[in-house]
Amino acid sequence: MNFDTVLNKNRCQNDEKGETHFNFFFSKQNIMNKKTSILLLVILASACNTKPNKKYVKNLPVNTSTLEYEISILKDTTPKVTGIGGIFFRSKKPKEITKWYGENLGLSIDDFGSPFEFRNANKPDEINYLRWSPFDQETDYFDPSEKDFMINYRVQNIEGLVKKLKENGVTILDEIQEFEYGKFVHIMDPEGNKIELWEPIDSFFTKMGGETTK
Repeated sequence: MNFDTVLNKNRCQNDEKGETHFNFFFSKQNIMNKKTSILLLVILASACNTKPNKKYVKNLPVNTSTLEYEISILKDTTPKVTGIGGIFFRSKKPKEITKWYGENLGLSIDDFGSPFEFRNANKPDEINYLRWSPFDQETDYFDPSEKDFMINYRVQNIEGLVKKLKENGVTILDEIQEFEYGKFVHIMDPEGNKIELWEPIDSFFTKMGGETTK
C-alpha cells in the first residue's frame, strides 16, 4: 500500500486536568487510510503521559484521589452559604427600571425581574439560578430592615444552619417555609440588614424553562 500522506505535525499534549489532546495536520491532497489512522492514534496514545498534572491535584487532601475528593463534595452537608441566590432592591418605578436594564444591559426580563443562570462549581452539570428583582418603594418585604436592598443567599442544610444561628444568638425572623422551588427563612445581621436564606431546588426552574440572563 502506498502512503504518501504528509504528516506536518503530531503533537501529544497534557493539559492541567491530565486530558490528552492530539493535533494532526495533513496535506489537503492526501487522505490516510482509515485503519492506518486508527492504528496511528493508538500508538500515539500509548506514547503520551496521561498522568494528572501535579498543579491540578496539589490542593487536594493528602492521599485523597480526585474521585474521592469529588465524592466528599457531593456528600458535604455542612450548614453554610454556598452562593448568592437573589439581589432585591427598592425602586420608585420597578417596571420602568426593569425595562431599562433589559434594553440597555441585555437582561432577560420576566414579570419578576430577571433570572440569572449559571453552573454549580462543584457539580458542573447542574444549572443554578439567581433572581434579580426591583421591588416597589413601599414594599414591606424588607421589613424590619430600613435598608433599600436585601440579599438572598443560597444555602445547604437550612435546618442545620438555623439551629447553628440560634445557638449563636442570631435574630431569626420567621420559621422555615417550604415551596416547590426550595426552603426559605429570614434573619437579621448585626447592622440591621435583612437576609433571605434559600435552600434551592434548581430543577424546578430548569423544568419551567424560559429565557434567562447568562
